[in-house]
Amino acid sequence: MKASIITIGDEILIGQIVDTNSVSIARHLNSAGIVVRERTSVGDNRQQIVDAVQGALRQCEIVILTGGLGPTKDDITKKTLAELFGGKLVRDEAVAAHVQKMLEARGITFNQLNQDQALVPDNCTVLFNHHGTAPGMWFEQENKVVVSLPGVPFEMEHLMEDEVMPRLKKRFALRQIVHRTLITAGLAESMLAEKIAAWEDALPSYLHLAYLPSAGVVRLRLSAYEVEGESVSQEIDRQFATLQKIIPRYVLGFEKASMQQIVHDLLTQHHKTLAVAESCTGGAIASRFTAIPGASQYFLCSVTAYSNEAKSNILGVDPAVIERYGAVSEEVARQMAEGVRRIGGSDYAVATTGIAGPSGGSAEKLVGTVWMAVAGPQRTTTLLKQCGTDRGQIIDRASAYAIALVRDEIERDLEK
Repeated sequence: MKASIITIGDEILIGQIVDTNSVSIARHLNSAGIVVRERTSVGDNRQQIVDAVQGALRQCEIVILTGGLGPTKDDITKKTLAELFGGKLVRDEAVAAHVQKMLEARGITFNQLNQDQALVPDNCTVLFNHHGTAPGMWFEQENKVVVSLPGVPFEMEHLMEDEVMPRLKKRFALRQIVHRTLITAGLAESMLAEKIAAWEDALPSYLHLAYLPSAGVVRLRLSAYEVEGESVSQEIDRQFATLQKIIPRYVLGFEKASMQQIVHDLLTQHHKTLAVAESCTGGAIASRFTAIPGASQYFLCSVTAYSNEAKSNILGVDPAVIERYGAVSEEVARQMAEGVRRIGGSDYAVATTGIAGPSGGSAEKLVGTVWMAVAGPQRTTTLLKQCGTDRGQIIDRASAYAIALVRDEIERDLEK
């Protein structure tokens, strides 16, 4: 069973808003065993909408549209679909009463534009929108389904959950799509691919492997489409169990596993504490930990020491060391970590200092150069990483490397 997603609105095409609706719709469809064949965005133009829907229907059994159902003249989706499927707009009294009640509660006049929200194609099934003024619409044509939903994300989401998915499951005999994702860290995508090549080559033909790299991690997703779910899920589990034996050191876990969650668990389980000193990462490391519920059990403090004066005055970095080696140096990273560990009274401390760019680099120290250090009960360990050229990329990668270094140091101490 295949589906197409069409988002409607000039605001998407000009980059004024980000299309999050397609992501949510695709997730719903996949979980029900429906393969999303394509995602398309078109403007508020009748012919573009017609062409997109007709093209999608030639390839798919299900088409889901979002957007263009508002009360203003640029919202033409409803009228376009009514004409496309040979219908006309009629007033739905239940929708009219709901819209009037909702607007009156908000102090908005129930004017003609808002009254027209109650006009719906006479050849569709109305999907009642409890959370907004624009109802959804369900059309059927030659054993195919076209659904039109409002573009407001939370309204779309409620309609997908409450109306669309139950109807699709009832309307079609669906087989399962199975996805499972293993999270790795510590190997670049190309190095990881080389290391697991034999395992990948031996995968059953119905399993599809995808590499999904991001800052500090590579996700490995195994997928099977339109299959019997339980047996395939068991096979995926077996394949990932084999893979974990091949790269045990580089596996973080599954689905949403993260390095900071692993460190969080280690610190919590072993009753250890952490302090953080950041320069180039600007608080990114601290925010990753404090976003996890329960971080207060171990997270003591964070210092963002951006200037040299702050590094010296707050963290106790020797000004002479900064003068001799530069702020971006192994020596300064070491003293930052030891300083924040001292003033925080923590078991472990991590520090970063680097050049996030786009300026500030030199022939000796390029943009993206980051020194990091972890100070612990037994030693202080330092690490130099080149983290890219884009400022956001550098901050993300440096944060990931630094947190991984914390993991390494804790586990190193626990092995003794």
